Amino acid sequence: AKTPELCRRHNISEQTFYRWKAKYGGMELSDVKRLKELEGENNKLKRLIGQYAFEIEAMKEVLKKNF
Repeated sequence: AKTPELCRRHNISEQTFYRWKAKYGGMELSDVKRLKELEGENNKLKRLIGQYAFEIEAMKEVLKKNF
């Protein structure tokens, strides 16, 4: 099947198809799964770091006011 036909069948744009092809084109299925897991873990860690940085700044403000 041609690319436009595949995109219509799966309800995605051709731009999305080519973006995915560039990102995942040479990978095996197991590689793609591992990449998705790592991206999810990375996002979780970034949120945690942001939360801890916020808490540290809040503690610094409290300590400033107390002294």
